[in-house]
Amino acid sequence: MYKRVLLKLSGEALSSPGNSFDPQILKGLARELKEVAELGVDLAIVVGGGNFIRGKLCEQMGLERTQADYMGMLATVINALAVQNALEQENVPTRVQSAIEMNKVAEPFILRRALRHLEKGRVVIFGAGTGNPYFSTDTTAALRASEINADVILMAKNGVDGVYSADPKIDKNAVRYQSLTYMDLIQQNLHVMDTTATSMCMDNDIDLIVFNMNEPGNILKAVKGEVNGTLITKKGQ
Repeated sequence: MYKRVLLKLSGEALSSPGNSFDPQILKGLARELKEVAELGVDLAIVVGGGNFIRGKLCEQMGLERTQADYMGMLATVINALAVQNALEQENVPTRVQSAIEMNKVAEPFILRRALRHLEKGRVVIFGAGTGNPYFSTDTTAALRASEINADVILMAKNGVDGVYSADPKIDKNAVRYQSLTYMDLIQQNLHVMDTTATSMCMDNDIDLIVFNMNEPGNILKAVKGEVNGTLITKKGQ
């Protein structure tokens, strides 16, 4: 079982058609995360903001890239607060740390403070990405995982149970990989995370598990290394 994990959630994973947040999804997620915390696992979370705004879409609408990215960072803070609220309703102690200072709603990101929270059994939710434009929340997950010395990044996908050779919704012959190396991702151009994030995980030897979060209990299984997904490592198995 992994001892310190970073869970990467997409913003879309918290939503349902017509709703930026789905209360039932948040409630179910909080209950699963409570089970993880009760195992004594150090748990950190990075959440995206795609249920509100996507930088690339904003660019297509004529917004300047830097401005669009900052808007996306603010969306991730909204999601971080929503996840915090759901966890606290399950009596799980949490802290939100933001890479953009907004002291009324979140702590500033301070690594030593984040580590102290984890040591005390608090779930730490990182918001506002890296605090800089041109970096995705995938890169944020890789960066924060490296900083807190996480054993693994759990990449929870919305309805996708791993990494495939092609899009399984389009190509019926697509094959799901049980395991890969980070070099495989780069050489085969598999769109699991962006190249910056992939390189950072490879350089810092952090495992990555891609799995379907829509199946109840999968987060707990991933922490135990038992989930039905794709394991990505530096050297392979």
